[in-house]
Amino acid sequence: MKYRERLPWSSDGNDLWVFAYGSLMWNPAFDHLDARDGRLLGYHRKLCIYSTAYRGTTEQPGLVFGLDAGGSCRGRVLLVAADEVDRTIEYLYRREMVTNVYVPIMGQVRISGLRTRRALAFVADSRHEQYAGSLPDDEVVRLVLQGRGPAGTCMDYVRATVEHLSRLGVRDRHLERLVAHAVAARSPTPPEKH
Repeated sequence: MKYRERLPWSSDGNDLWVFAYGSLMWNPAFDHLDARDGRLLGYHRKLCIYSTAYRGTTEQPGLVFGLDAGGSCRGRVLLVAADEVDRTIEYLYRREMVTNVYVPIMGQVRISGLRTRRALAFVADSRHEQYAGSLPDDEVVRLVLQGRGPAGTCMDYVRATVEHLSRLGVRDRHLERLVAHAVAARSPTPPEKH
């Protein structure tokens, strides 16, 4: 079966836009013709997925981003050439669908310099056991600090995403506060002077 047939919408031999909101923004690892700023409608970026394969383990899960229902999300939109779509979809399914915690959709994205287009996005499956939902900030920080796996640490992942968003001119003050809180929690307490 061709991988393009797994899309929630058939690309019928056309180029394909892919929406990136986390590590795909700064580490897509697939060829693309164009990359633009974009806003996905109907979903927002959230640390809401327990990571047990890449940046955590079953015993000590980390916490990574998902697209959760509601609002909108600014990120990058990557254009894949028609003759690379099948190979790219195969790669993305291997990367994103390891535990099936995401659901592929063709979402509406407002793309910088273009009209609204449909783009492939992987959104959080709120029925999946790895879906964390809304957690208190202290628990988010604990999981981010705890998470480490074959792809590295959750802290590095979250910090790289925040830094990339900043370069795009996207400020997420809540996320920036969480990173600052995690950095402070990770720093050793200086010894008391007597």
